[in-house]
Amino acid sequence: MLDTASNRPELPPEIARRRTFAIISHPDAGKTTLTEKFLLYGGAIQMAGQVRAKGEARRTRSDFMKMEQDRGISVSASAMSFDFGKYRFNLVDTPGHSDFSEDTYRTLTAVDAAVMVIDGAKGVESQTQKLFEVCRLRDLPILTFCNKMDRESRDTFDIIDEIQENLAIDVTPASWPIGMGRDFLGCYDLLNDRLELMDRADRNVVAETVEINGLDDPKLAEHVPAHMLERFLEEVEMARELLPSLDPQSVLEGHMTPIWFGSAINSFGVQELMQGIADYGPEPQPQQASPRAIAPEETKVAGFVFKVQANMDPKHRDRVAFMRLASGHFKRGMKLTHVRTKKPMAVSNPVLFLASDRELAEEAWAGDIIGIPNHGQLRIGDTLTEGEMIRATGIPSFAPELLQGVRAGDPMKAKHLEKALMQFAEEGAAKVFKPNIGSGFIVGVVGALQFEVLASRIEQEYGLPVRFEASQFTSARWIIGEKDEVEKLVETNKQHIAYDNDGDPVFLTRLQWDIDRVERDYPALKLSATKEMMV
Repeated sequence: MLDTASNRPELPPEIARRRTFAIISHPDAGKTTLTEKFLLYGGAIQMAGQVRAKGEARRTRSDFMKMEQDRGISVSASAMSFDFGKYRFNLVDTPGHSDFSEDTYRTLTAVDAAVMVIDGAKGVESQTQKLFEVCRLRDLPILTFCNKMDRESRDTFDIIDEIQENLAIDVTPASWPIGMGRDFLGCYDLLNDRLELMDRADRNVVAETVEINGLDDPKLAEHVPAHMLERFLEEVEMARELLPSLDPQSVLEGHMTPIWFGSAINSFGVQELMQGIADYGPEPQPQQASPRAIAPEETKVAGFVFKVQANMDPKHRDRVAFMRLASGHFKRGMKLTHVRTKKPMAVSNPVLFLASDRELAEEAWAGDIIGIPNHGQLRIGDTLTEGEMIRATGIPSFAPELLQGVRAGDPMKAKHLEKALMQFAEEGAAKVFKPNIGSGFIVGVVGALQFEVLASRIEQEYGLPVRFEASQFTSARWIIGEKDEVEKLVETNKQHIAYDNDGDPVFLTRLQWDIDRVERDYPALKLSATKEMMV
């Protein structure tokens, strides 16, 4: 949030109705299931899939890679646009697995808010905490959904305390659970004084809502057994005394998070959460850029690429660049300036996503996420504008934590391998380094599972079996400094030097001692663990 809402001009209605958010969580907290239910309530799909589909049961719509469908995990961020009431939701589903956290970090630069999903039995887990820190750096508003209340879960106050302590954010309950596990009946909607009852029979049915006039309404006793009612009333009284009440401005500033309780697999609590995003989520926000920030109400179109996905359609070697519109009203066929190359680019086939389904986008507004099919011209961090040379900033690239050499099973296919690796480097799926000395490539990733994903994708998409092998190097750092100083270092440390896919020099290290030595011998240079994605 770059600015408070009060002193900014009102947004055009079409932009103001947009809500662009990401869902973040630890793996297995139920994020993909929640995404499915969002699509179900948005009218985008008729029946929600299961992550672990049995036989021909519907596959989840947001996991489109073969590996995601086989393993029941999300390894690639996907974007979906759908309507909910008068609002237009742009939802970005992020990988929960920590090995793919870089994709998630970049995705968070393209949204205005985050929905944090936590498991009622496990509370705040390590990956949630990491992702939360990224949201904190960007002051993103956060709405929380405590999932799996239909299983044995922890005490409600414990969960709230843990969020407040671990994440240092005020928590205000938007709903309160009645019972838990097998006895879980539903929730009381504290914002609208309504009782929400869960239907266990049909998972795709919207929960039954009972209108209640406050907590002393005798109708409550008709639906809630006496022993549970007594405990529930006690808890709500305590919650109202001990916990802060909802302050919409504090939510927008990222200091407070409202929490809803529910069970995504039973479609319970999801609609209340969606209404919460509509009511309390931010409208499109200004985007950090150089030389000035981009405001959403500007009439000229500007947008930036935060993700590139290759081979979404295996039959056509296409690449789709995911672009977040930062300002203006985009129309299909528009000519935009590609700021990095300073060349005009006609965007003739932009697409809107519903996971792997896509449709042509005739128009889009600030806040929307559109896909631009291209043949490698667009990279992560690129900005497209209606002529002004302005670049979106703050899209990070991280130094890989694991390095391995890679060879094609068939030595005659080395050229094919280079093409495949360069494509994955542009997609941001891995770092690819060409060592100064010797042949072959070194591939760098953040988590070990990425090697498996790469090997399986290279084989499936290029028909090229590859093997990864141990490398003597353990990490890579970008060399930053004056050109002549960089050349001196490169000249005297040839065996440590490689070049990334942008042609920038990288220092490959074996031990921390290597980094210390360079910092001692070349004080004018900096070895950086991050690089901003744009050149």
